[in-house]
Amino acid sequence: MFSRKRGAAKHVRAADAPPSKALAQSLASDGDAPAPEFGPWDAEHAPGDVQRLDLGSLLIPAIEGVEVRVQANPEGGVEQVVLVDGESALQLGVFAAPKTEGIWAEVREEISSAMIADGVEAREVTGRYGIELVARVTTPDGPADVRFVGVDGPRWMVRALFQGAAAADPAREGVLGVALEGLVVVRDNEPRPVREPLPLRLPAEMAEQNPAQQV
Repeated sequence: MFSRKRGAAKHVRAADAPPSKALAQSLASDGDAPAPEFGPWDAEHAPGDVQRLDLGSLLIPAIEGVEVRVQANPEGGVEQVVLVDGESALQLGVFAAPKTEGIWAEVREEISSAMIADGVEAREVTGRYGIELVARVTTPDGPADVRFVGVDGPRWMVRALFQGAAAADPAREGVLGVALEGLVVVRDNEPRPVREPLPLRLPAEMAEQNPAQQV
């Protein structure tokens, strides 16, 4: 449901929609913008003294009760990151974006269009991060609720997909919501095409295991 467009990318300018707190802070000069109360954070503004799991471009806060499942290829590159807590799951992705423009609005529209083309009703709702996308999809195990959340940052965008109880009711996010608001994005200095996934790697504590398996 999330793929890079061919040809020139259409971006959402700052004047078209309010920027996220992370993006607004990066655009402010001399710290004029107030610091966000919660993340996802850009590494430049992330609070310290927090234990985090280092996946390269993503630092995931270590929270009791949250199981981190990482799917990696034989070379050790991470292809999927999913956090699990009880009946809820949170899939995380981080992608390259322009420094001063958000792309979540455009991405959200494309996800919605793809769902509608598949006969799935997708609805936009307002959440703590702005406009989210919710739907009920059909899986081999039956109907399932999903909720897409996007956060624009300086040269990055986080896409978070809640599944299960946390998708049906945001009030049930629990520790998964805490994990998302404590997420840190480490954007490298490499020029990258808009929407290209930022590189993720196995944490040192996982790399000793078979990288081709889910851990």
